Amino acid sequence: MTATTATSPAVDDERADLLAELAAARAALITTTRGLSDEQAAARPTISALCLGGLLKHVTNVERSWMRFVLEGPSAMTLELPDGVTWDDFMAGTAREYPQWAIDRQQEFQVLPGETLAGIVESYGQAAAETERIVTALPGLSATQPLPEAPWHEPGGRHSARRVLIHIIAETTQHAGHADILRETLDGRSA
Repeated sequence: MTATTATSPAVDDERADLLAELAAARAALITTTRGLSDEQAAARPTISALCLGGLLKHVTNVERSWMRFVLEGPSAMTLELPDGVTWDDFMAGTAREYPQWAIDRQQEFQVLPGETLAGIVESYGQAAAETERIVTALPGLSATQPLPEAPWHEPGGRHSARRVLIHIIAETTQHAGHADILRETLDGRSA
């Protein structure tokens, strides 16, 4: 994947700046994986459960999920709990059953059998292209959508497309920092 920025003359300065910042954050994250084998991308070299391939999968899914939210609203982020499970149970780790979305979220931090670093990077590139297409096509960045109900969202909260982009940038840069630590631990190289 290469860093790109929207070059369409229809893209206003604010969108161009946000997309350029996101592209730079993506590039910083991708750089940490250059020259790694699939096994190294799946390795967990620190006490945490994080691996470089898993970080890429996570930010890919975060970006896709939030872009669907921009287009579809809270229905794009299904956060339903199984019958009889409360948010308190879920957050405390004492739920008798966990929803599939939570299981999927845990698996996004892992490189699963059959996954390759090249495939993960390609998927990230596809998500990036889709984000740029969506952002470029939006009539503006100020329209809001209500957030789905979840303990980590403010009750009755709303996010604009602008705020979603800022969140994606923050999430990507945060994980690029994690990736630097993982890469340095793997082979002593820094991005």
